[in-house]
Amino acid sequence: MSRQKSIIYLARFVSMLFTPFYLPLMGLILLFTLSYLALLPIVYRLEVVIIVYLFTILLPTFIIHVYRRYQGWNLIELGHRERRMVPYVLSIMCYMLCTWLLRSMNVFHFVSSILMAALLIQIVCAVINVWWKISTHTAAIGGVAGALMAFAEIFGFNPVWWLCGVLCLAGVMGSARMILRQHSLSQVVAGFGVGFLCAVFGILFL
Repeated sequence: MSRQKSIIYLARFVSMLFTPFYLPLMGLILLFTLSYLALLPIVYRLEVVIIVYLFTILLPTFIIHVYRRYQGWNLIELGHRERRMVPYVLSIMCYMLCTWLLRSMNVFHFVSSILMAALLIQIVCAVINVWWKISTHTAAIGGVAGALMAFAEIFGFNPVWWLCGVLCLAGVMGSARMILRQHSLSQVVAGFGVGFLCAVFGILFL
């Protein structure tokens, strides 16, 4: 029994650590590490990373936490399909605000394309959620994989080892969501596919 509880606690830790909002931040880290944008001044890169962190992770997480506490729901109750639309709308608004702010700063197109890809993932998942509960956690990690493949195509680097790490993390995350009974295998796999395709399209074509 204690082993089962330990597995559940570990699954909760993984779900909380890798929130669905980290895609833009992970994409920026890849971009500022593996492309010529690594030559930019460190102060500029830190400024962009901090802005993205504030508007895509800290702000939506805080607002959704306040909303959940106001409703008197725990994390499991918030995960019910019919209760996820308001958090979706709140996160989409935060992402739109971040995209507008970065574009007003005239940041490089590749930086804003990451935000556009993440925003596209949020919108598609919100639409799908009207009929079917899809995993936004695996959509986020699928988006990281898609961004990695898109930037590998653009900048011509070998993404194999990075991709292996992302896929391992996707397996851990998908397993955690199923252990917590928040999603089925099909919802986890569909989330990864949606995130991957939206990221590739958003970065290469938007």
